[in-house]
Amino acid sequence: MIPTSFSLIGAPVDTGMCQRGCGMGPDAYRVAGLAESLRRLGHEVREIGNIAPRPVAPLPHKNPAIHHLAETIAWTKALANVPLGEDFPIFMGGDHSLSLGSILGVLRRAQAQSRPLFILWLDAHPDFHTPDTTRSGNLHGTPLAYLTGQEGFEAFPPLTPLDPANICILGARSIDPAEQASLQRAKVEMVDMRQIDEHGIAAPLRRFLQRVKAANGQLHVSLDVDFLEPAIAPAVGTTVPGGASFREAHLCMELLHDSALVSSLDLVELNPFLDIRGQTARLMVDLTASLMGRRIFDRPTRSF
Repeated sequence: MIPTSFSLIGAPVDTGMCQRGCGMGPDAYRVAGLAESLRRLGHEVREIGNIAPRPVAPLPHKNPAIHHLAETIAWTKALANVPLGEDFPIFMGGDHSLSLGSILGVLRRAQAQSRPLFILWLDAHPDFHTPDTTRSGNLHGTPLAYLTGQEGFEAFPPLTPLDPANICILGARSIDPAEQASLQRAKVEMVDMRQIDEHGIAAPLRRFLQRVKAANGQLHVSLDVDFLEPAIAPAVGTTVPGGASFREAHLCMELLHDSALVSSLDLVELNPFLDIRGQTARLMVDLTASLMGRRIFDRPTRSF
């Protein structure tokens, strides 16, 4: 059963990519009614406010493309050290580099409870670059490599790595050759949109959830706006055509709710500057509500 007590944690991270705007994401979720949606479902909600990192001095790197390295490390430390308690944390982002810290925090919690952590990565990209391999220098493309203990993260907080076999990347459709090779070496499960087109989204997700249940695992879901088809979710700086449809995305959330395995959530890459009258923010709130128990046929009919 999904817990009934949630902590909303603002993570206005805007340093993991070059295009600005994701720092406004937490406030967009608040305006779109995330807390109210959860309360209407009978859940208790605690608003933690926005987390802020400590000021840092610039940190050089041998890869000249890397930018905001020191700031990203500071964000990682700040988010990893958020007290989680027994609440279900929802990290409202912010670009995807916030997952360096949010998942480090929930990984530490799972390890303290002697339970394995699994990650469902809903994203057009696998984000399996390292600071050494990224050509863009955008550190929002590195969280899964860091969390699985790949080389190149010596300046980041040390961790007991996550087992790559405990990751499922769902909806991928933009993968660099270096990432592809690293993912194959690490044996990370990746379900791309070709497979979803052929077999649907439910079958691979159910298989992954069965593995989580069999291991008595905790499940973290990281939901990137670009998992979705850009036509329904335009507010992201990394749009890739051919994403999940409205119904595929809601079905995914409903299956996750039915599993009762999810224990933490990232909402990332929402850039309100690129949105159309709050369309994407409202959709992300609706998807979160589906994950927390709202059924698709509970949606009200809107008059136009």
